Amino acid sequence: MTTSGTAVLGGGALGLTLAYRLALAGERVVVMEREGEAGGLAAGFPVGESGVYLEKFYHHLFRTDTAAVALIEELGLGEKLYWGEPNSSLLYQGVPYRLAGSVGAILAITPLPLLDRLRLGAGGAFLKVLPSPGMLEGKTAAAWLRRWMGKRAYEVVWEPQLRGKFGAYADKIAMPWMWGRIHCRTNSLGYLKGGFQALYEALVAAIEAHGGEVRLNTEVQSVKPAGGDTLRVISGFGKEQYNRVVSTLASRVTFKVTPDLPADFRKQYEWGAAYGAHCLILALDRPLLKDVYWLSITDPDYPFLAAVEHTNYIPAEEYGGRHLLYLGSYLPMDHSTMRATTEETLAQYLPHLSRLNPAFSPEWIREKWSFAAPFAQPIVTTDYKAHIPPHETPIPNFYMANMFQVYPQDRGQNYSIVLANNLAKKLIGE
Repeated sequence: MTTSGTAVLGGGALGLTLAYRLALAGERVVVMEREGEAGGLAAGFPVGESGVYLEKFYHHLFRTDTAAVALIEELGLGEKLYWGEPNSSLLYQGVPYRLAGSVGAILAITPLPLLDRLRLGAGGAFLKVLPSPGMLEGKTAAAWLRRWMGKRAYEVVWEPQLRGKFGAYADKIAMPWMWGRIHCRTNSLGYLKGGFQALYEALVAAIEAHGGEVRLNTEVQSVKPAGGDTLRVISGFGKEQYNRVVSTLASRVTFKVTPDLPADFRKQYEWGAAYGAHCLILALDRPLLKDVYWLSITDPDYPFLAAVEHTNYIPAEEYGGRHLLYLGSYLPMDHSTMRATTEETLAQYLPHLSRLNPAFSPEWIREKWSFAAPFAQPIVTTDYKAHIPPHETPIPNFYMANMFQVYPQDRGQNYSIVLANNLAKKLIGE
């Protein structure tokens, strides 16, 4: 059993970027990823035989995602990065209303009285210019939005989206989290032509080119101190010892595989709930939503919270003429849909597609896929910040880095890359 280098647990955006930075600095690094492909929640699957990938869960970039853009350019993929302003809308009582953030779009949300539309716009503008969410700490999004944007605007625009994303926790979500969504997002969206899988394959290649190793289909079973500040990792690969281990797994998974983390540390940081992500993806022979890319569902009784027609943003010609539609949800991890087959999910969702387009027929469907992932969306309540774990743990040379730590930002590739860059600087400095 040899002892050397750093083991990085998890091969998503965070783990791969961290491993890449360490490998560039001359460190020996090994990435261990349970799934058969790199990329974590941003991983894709091939569509057709053209080598084009589609993400299992919808992804795009914003203009503010400068760390992700910089990494894409650093790896020589900049010319594949496409920017556009697709239609993002809100479905209310069967009618889509565009949510472009412009004055004209806000004034066009006619279910709101004019005064409420003005308050909605003013509240959004305030959050856009507010440089930090410090003054929002301790406040819930529900209370703040209702007070400053108006009860009617909250009921029409915000409450259905919060309930769709967080279910029973909707009234408890922290306002700084909402600030991050409004302050940092842009109408202009970026996408890597051919799929973000190209970024993760480029990271794997760069890690290996600098002497590192990426092991797919390798699940970590345990991490334990092995004496002399080294750590023993037991995985599908066997037993090994490392000078340093960084877990980029969800906090609860990290605690599960690291039983020697002390009780007081667990009490503080083995905390909080998270929802899983679920997507049914349909390849249709024609568009369903016409010109709408992203449709947030506020009407009741839909079994999904968003319909995202990817090919109303990236042309269907890129996918052999397939019109690709995501039907996405965040759900408790014990929800039946998280375990359902693709056929079962389709049967549940089919009656609702004709609500989105009365002309829809099941004969439009050419292919279908479904994916589910645990711990995809942390439940960001007002006491969340007090339970964000530090990178360093009581076990020497064992570190934690995951989406729980990007607060007040929402989960996303860019903030995972920012976290990885910052942690890499710290570790290389040590």
